[in-house]
Parts: sequence; structure tokens; C-alpha cells
Amino acid sequence: MQLKCGTKNLDLSSPAIMAVLNVTPDSFSDGGQLFSQTKIDTDKILRAVEAIINEGADIIDLGGESTRPGASPVTVQQELDRVIPALELLSKRFDIIFSVDTSTAEVILEANRAGAHLINDVRALRREGTMNAVVEAGLPVCLMHMQNEPSSMQDNPHYKDVVSEVLSFLNKRKQFCLAAGIAKHQILLDPGFGFGKTLEHNLALFNGLPELAKEKHPIVVGVSRKSMIGQINNTEVNDRIIGSVTMAVLAAQKIYGASGTAILRVHDVKETVQAIQIWQATK
Repeated sequence: MQLKCGTKNLDLSSPAIMAVLNVTPDSFSDGGQLFSQTKIDTDKILRAVEAIINEGADIIDLGGESTRPGASPVTVQQELDRVIPALELLSKRFDIIFSVDTSTAEVILEANRAGAHLINDVRALRREGTMNAVVEAGLPVCLMHMQNEPSSMQDNPHYKDVVSEVLSFLNKRKQFCLAAGIAKHQILLDPGFGFGKTLEHNLALFNGLPELAKEKHPIVVGVSRKSMIGQINNTEVNDRIIGSVTMAVLAAQKIYGASGTAILRVHDVKETVQAIQIWQATK
């Protein structure tokens, strides 16, 4: 239950907490908080990461491209300008695992040089050059399922059997990774809640987490503050903490109950950490 992340090891005997840190002007929950149209706010990002670590995060997931529904793509240079200075600053200051949320080969390679420990790709290494970049970097990678692209993924998504289709996609991407030279123990899987899925699809996929856990790869679960929670609770983005934390605990129960391991990708670190502590004490 140890995941080797570059020079660091991640203990997965209990759910690891991955904190979302977006250096974008337009992400759905925290866009513009740490990044203006031209540069990161150095003081704010240092304070934010210090607080996140004190709250109990195990991983900081740094992203420079919004993947909210309807998001417009960014150029390679824009993403580099957002991510790399922030990563260089943070990796020198804080002793924690840094993940980089990117689908761009150039960002993967530069992030590796700047101190990244994990690559988190919502496109599952389907963009040109990304597979080779991960092989060269030698870092573990998270493969996520997404139907279409962020700009169009919520345009009438459809599946015959969402659980089997997502599993099939992730297994195919895993096989490409293995063939390219990425070791099995370096592959994480993410079913991609909210990425080209209706509420019905998301709930079926959530209940299918034990099936995904049987693949014996760490499962990254990202439901935090997403529209599926808003639809269930009739809440706006910043009023979805209770729903997000509840689903994080339920995901942990489903995955560990199937002898799997989990990484919970969250916006609300303190609340999720405390909820997981209660679950662990009472299971």
C-alpha cells in the first residue's frame, strides 16, 4: 500500500487526501483566487499551501488549465507560465507530494524538472507526446476517463453501460501505458465523475467503485463540489461541503471494502480529513 512518487512514498493504507490548487483564472470553484490573467499571487499561494498542509493534505494537485464543462483550451505557453513558476516556488518551500494536473507533454517534462512527483491527466495520455513524456519523467500517472473534451463533454453524454464502458476505456489506456514502458505499479485510475456524464451516470459509476477497485490500482475520486452534488442537494458550488465530504467517505468505504486503495481529490481538506478520521475510528 505504498505508491512511489519520484523521491517520495505515499502511504495508501488509508485514503490519501489530494488538495486541489488551481492556478487558473476560470476554474469552476477556485478560479482566479491564486492567479490573475498574467501571474500567480505569490503571497496568497504560499499561505494557501501552508494552510492546506496544516489541515492534513497528503498531495497538492496543481492545475493550470480549467477543465470545467464548457472550458476553453489554453496554449502550451499559457499553461507553462501558470504551472511551472508556482511549482518551482512551492516545491522548494514545502515537503509534500506535488501532483500536476496536465495533458500537455511540455508541461509534464518541465514539471518533472521543477519538482513534481505525480502526473494527473484528465485525457489519459491521449494527447501527442504525453505518453513518451511520462515515460521519460519516470513518474506515476493517473489516467482519467472523459467523454469528448471539456468544451463539449456535457453535450448529451450517453452510455449503454457506464461502468463497463469506463472500465473498458481505462483498461485500454492502461495497456497502452504498459506497452510504452510505464510500470503497472505507477498507474492510477480515475473514473472521471462529471466529465461527460449525467447525474444518473455519475451515481451508477459511484456505486461501481468496488468494480474499479478490483483492478488493483489506486483509485482517484474527484467528486468535490461538482454539479452532481448540487443536483442532489440543490446547492450552489460554495454550499456543497457537506455533500462533498459525505461522498468522499462513502467512496472510501466502497473502495477499501473491496480491498482497494483510494486518493480523494478535494477542495475542503480539513473537513474531509476529519470525516475520514471518524470513519476509520468506527469501522
